[in-house]
Amino acid sequence: MSDEPESVVVVGGGVAGLSAAIYTARAGLSTRIVSTGESILNRNAHLENYPGFPAGVNPRLLLELIRAQTRRAGAWFVDGRVQRVTATDDGFETTVENGEAFESDYVVAASWADATYLDGLDVDLVDRGTKEFVGVDDCGRTAVDGLYAAGRLAEQHHQTIVAAGHGAQVGLTLIEDSDVDFYHDWTAPEGYFTGRDREVPPGCEEIDEEERKRREQESLEMMQRYFEEPMPGEPTMHPSVADEE
Repeated sequence: MSDEPESVVVVGGGVAGLSAAIYTARAGLSTRIVSTGESILNRNAHLENYPGFPAGVNPRLLLELIRAQTRRAGAWFVDGRVQRVTATDDGFETTVENGEAFESDYVVAASWADATYLDGLDVDLVDRGTKEFVGVDDCGRTAVDGLYAAGRLAEQHHQTIVAAGHGAQVGLTLIEDSDVDFYHDWTAPEGYFTGRDREVPPGCEEIDEEERKRREQESLEMMQRYFEEPMPGEPTMHPSVADEE
């Protein structure tokens, strides 16, 4: 077995793809996100139904927060539009429109609403008239081993919280299918496991009270920086509206 960490390419930088990437990166899989930056969340005027924000939240700010969390987890971004994903002897090759190509063990398709880059693969497509979705099982696996689909492309509800949850589900499923030694992504208080004469499981961490307070303070300071001023920029319109103008 190679000493190199298993690798993941996530196609799409919306909430579903970012959520999947957070988990795969934190589990130690080399995770690259290929994105045009065109998340549908940018079209939302004000996000009203995302848990944790009683008066709603600026959707572009939420997207930027999730991007920052994804980078902090260890994933990195590539700007560009994916042209095709092809199967190789060792996994997949993802080619971007500028000709750059990335090899990976796994691919998460989390773009919307275009899946033509998967045409060379034996995936199940679900035709819903004006929309076409990628067929998946209950955990986001497609008919192609190592290829997953997350969020709206996998026919999930068109809600931010649903996309985030499904992306997390797909990320965890991918981890379970990989060779990564992983139990649970969880930070526990000191002694939670070791105080019961148990080893800390893979993917878990125990921290003492001093470290807990340090992390909480860092979290408060970071959130204050993000929320101290209104988020610049305006929501983008649906392309059909822009075409009419």
